Amino acid sequence: MTFNEFDFHKELLKGIKIAGFKEPSLIQEMVIPIIEEGQDLVGQAHTGTGKTAAFGLPIMNKMANKEIERALILTPTRELATQVSDELFHLGRFANIRTLTVYGGVGYGRQIALINKGVQVVVATPGRLKDLYKKGKIDSFNPEVVVLDEADEMLDMGFLDDIKEIFEYIPQNRQTLLFSATMPEPIKALADEILSSPQFISVVNQEESTTNNHSIDQYYYVIDESQRDAAIVQLLEQEKIKKCMVFCRMKREVDRLTEHLEALGFNAKGLHGDLEQTERDEVIKSYRRNQIQILVATDVAARGLDVKQVTHVFNYHIPFDPQSYVHRIGRTGRAGKRGKAITLVSTDEFKELQRIQKEVGADMKLATMSLDKPIDEEGCPNFNTLEEKVRQVEVEPCAIDFIDSMEDMDYHEFVERVVTLLLKEEKNRGEQIGFDLDTVNDMMDQYELEQKVARKMNRQRKWR
Repeated sequence: MTFNEFDFHKELLKGIKIAGFKEPSLIQEMVIPIIEEGQDLVGQAHTGTGKTAAFGLPIMNKMANKEIERALILTPTRELATQVSDELFHLGRFANIRTLTVYGGVGYGRQIALINKGVQVVVATPGRLKDLYKKGKIDSFNPEVVVLDEADEMLDMGFLDDIKEIFEYIPQNRQTLLFSATMPEPIKALADEILSSPQFISVVNQEESTTNNHSIDQYYYVIDESQRDAAIVQLLEQEKIKKCMVFCRMKREVDRLTEHLEALGFNAKGLHGDLEQTERDEVIKSYRRNQIQILVATDVAARGLDVKQVTHVFNYHIPFDPQSYVHRIGRTGRAGKRGKAITLVSTDEFKELQRIQKEVGADMKLATMSLDKPIDEEGCPNFNTLEEKVRQVEVEPCAIDFIDSMEDMDYHEFVERVVTLLLKEEKNRGEQIGFDLDTVNDMMDQYELEQKVARKMNRQRKWR
């Protein structure tokens, strides 16, 4: 099937062609005819499946054909609002369809003026739009089509009441479209409240499901916690990366890792919720324009962010839950291109990784890698790395007792022997990052044994 078969307006087809769209994705093929017919719709699809064009193209086609004048699209974040608005602008520019992004953190004046002037497509976050309606600033804005994009994300961010209030200001004789990656009960209840006899379409768990996407090669490395930075640096150097995302759990981890990578000469920038909005916008814009190669981000900051040509996703830390893993790796392997997802996991986190594998059905392969030139010509590891570790270590009281017990040995000989032990450990550790399968299995057997002993001791304590 091609886009010509949808009988779109010729100026819209021109925008589609220049955008490089050739064949519609599954969600586009399924929902465009329904939206064209004017029916309400609930669409279940992940980010990156092409749903912006799926709802945007038929809406703009109606505008080009003078069937409707205005549309409203609600999104959970400013970044997604900007992204959706940009894509619709590029697809509809030859049909003279104007779009506007409305979100908080900037002045009201320009947004109000453009809405009242008659801009056709408004892409907004719920909080700012609710304020504009509530203050009577946009009484004339009466959209004939309303889209809720990433509805489950809006629910998670606490926007449910705002959305319900917004719909009190919107005309009842409208077409309403709701898109969500998951369908929890509150989303189903919202659909029952604001939609009229909707059609239900789902492409989740079909050929475009992220976890079953065979275009993403998934690997994991079981590492010592001390190897985490060395591992990510080595991976960034040895993988053929065009553009990548590195996910961290916490904002402070994003800042620290970004500074570390920049100091090593990598083209990296961080993205998290504590950045000023102008700074966040600049980082995302630069990343989309390929001016930034490595984006280090938290899950929340990257929520809804859809960027083309991401070749790799790295999980610097394992995500908190299986669904986050699905969303993270879904940033790569899109539009028929192959992608790679790599997760770093410590021995303590290995059980959590197994749970994620089981719940999402991910086909993840264990991997190891050798460090480039881990030792010098004389067989010694990097002294700078060892020196840093020595300076950072906190002295245990028992270490002083041990030194006292070795008083019969010459002091310099004692230090030389201890340093030699450290060098040998550093050399062995530096030759490989990641444990092989046999070692991991031995570790897990030991872990299970320790857990059984701990449970038995707990039972005995309770019995006593």
